[in-house]
Amino acid sequence: MYTLLNTMDINGPVIAQSDGTLLLEIANPFAEEARAKISAFSELISSPDYMHTYRISPLSLWNAASAGISYEDIGLTLNKFSKYPVPQSLLDFIRHTIDRADSVVLLPTAREDTLCLKIKPPLSKREILSYRSLKKYLMLSYQELEEKEDILYLNMLHRGTVKQALIDLDYPVSDKVPLKQGDRLDISLQENLQGEKRFSLRAYQKDAVKAFTGDDTPGTGYGTIVMPCGSGKTIVGIAVMAHYKTHTLILTPNIAAAHQWIDEILEKTNISPNMIGEYTGEKKTIKPVTVATYNILTWRPDPDVDFYPHFDLFIKHNWGLIIYDEVHLLPAPVFKITAELQAKRRCGLTATLVREDGKEHHLFALVGPKRYDIPWKQVEEKGWIASALCYEIRIPLPDNDRMEYITADRRKKFKIASTNSLKNKIAEILVKRHRGLPALIIGQYVEQLEKLAKELSIPIITGKTPNKKREEIYNQFKEGKIKTLIVSKVANFSIDLPDAAVAIQISGSFGSRQEEAQRLGRILRPKEHNAYFYSIITRDTVEEEFGLNRQRFLTEQGYKYNIEVWTEEEIEQNG
Repeated sequence: MYTLLNTMDINGPVIAQSDGTLLLEIANPFAEEARAKISAFSELISSPDYMHTYRISPLSLWNAASAGISYEDIGLTLNKFSKYPVPQSLLDFIRHTIDRADSVVLLPTAREDTLCLKIKPPLSKREILSYRSLKKYLMLSYQELEEKEDILYLNMLHRGTVKQALIDLDYPVSDKVPLKQGDRLDISLQENLQGEKRFSLRAYQKDAVKAFTGDDTPGTGYGTIVMPCGSGKTIVGIAVMAHYKTHTLILTPNIAAAHQWIDEILEKTNISPNMIGEYTGEKKTIKPVTVATYNILTWRPDPDVDFYPHFDLFIKHNWGLIIYDEVHLLPAPVFKITAELQAKRRCGLTATLVREDGKEHHLFALVGPKRYDIPWKQVEEKGWIASALCYEIRIPLPDNDRMEYITADRRKKFKIASTNSLKNKIAEILVKRHRGLPALIIGQYVEQLEKLAKELSIPIITGKTPNKKREEIYNQFKEGKIKTLIVSKVANFSIDLPDAAVAIQISGSFGSRQEEAQRLGRILRPKEHNAYFYSIITRDTVEEEFGLNRQRFLTEQGYKYNIEVWTEEEIEQNG
């Protein structure tokens, strides 16, 4: 029986509602203190000027429970900061969800190949065995291991599969099975870099590493670290490698990202080039530190056959740590590998846990809970990422395209609006507005980008650009030889262009919040001036609707979009 006394003794800034939403009054003098507390067990939904909205969800509560936050802790926080009494139905939901988070514990047994599930109320062994998705993997007894009232047994190989099935049933597993060490690697961070450069971890980077590694006891060494683009997620990953000193496999979204990881490791650690392998479409070498791409792992010779020849990379070597760069992009086939790698330490790195397929809970089960999260604006206030000014420029659809738009299906409508010919003129105007600042023009549709590149005589990188040519152009941009660069969605992720100060988004992938965040991230490296992020939207079309959804993640982080409405006449005059 749980009982929480109402401890309201201040004019609280929080209004707790029975549907799990929390309204935070920003003008209240206790708002910042309350924000720090409620962020540990709720998710920010929106952040307009005066009232921010958070939501308590099962996933946010599971993450809180993994961090050692109890029902009593949450209840006391809500009662302390709530303006009005907290609805009992909300407290009951929190209690019930936290209880479920502690209902299943995975433990080792006397047999190396066997694990056990210890089951606690409100869950029962009978309930678990009633689910077909679980029953075939579980046993009442296992050879010489005895049957017990609250125990079920499973083969070590099914560890991830069972965890994934249980979380689909809203029962996250607390995994207390010790992780394997892997082969040892003598890796350490170097403070003195080439020339006069010095390097040390920032305070929040140290906090992220500590939150992930914990006290190195069972139940630690796996999970996700959430940090803004440009704040040094790669550095944190390398610091985790230096902590565990073990052979490491690093998975990245593309070859450019793989090369950046290799460069960073060589610069900031004592590891020599002959200790690092690249496993991509271009090279396939396995070394104590191996950097691979998701694409090579999910390649299959026959699209109709579920066979991935490169999956054996995971078992060819005794890895002690696997790092998932941009873990929110984890392709569906890699979930299977991740399920089979539960004995390894697993570190996911991302700027946002948002997945457009809604599989965040699978990341929780197979990679691990969120161990660390720092708000974008907090990092910006410390000067570690650039201050960004966000603009949405709304333009009309030309009359000669309107009839085609009206008669098109929804997908074609989106393309017509996204490739609005007036956008090229806007892009040219914005490049002139910020003449002298390194600028990226980013888009979804290659033909649109190629036309713009030809009109403005600007270099372009798309999926068709050979990797060697891509890196040549990236380097020219970094060195200032190219001031403006056009890039397709291949540059959304893990591309290090530290001097980019302006991003002009002329089209995007429908309502992808993660893409919006990643594109802003291209210009957030620290610099002496502001960064500028423009999103060009066709008014009174489906693109306007998708644009609002795209912006949601950034507005949750505290960014504000300044709206500019341009008429066709104004565009012609300024062009």
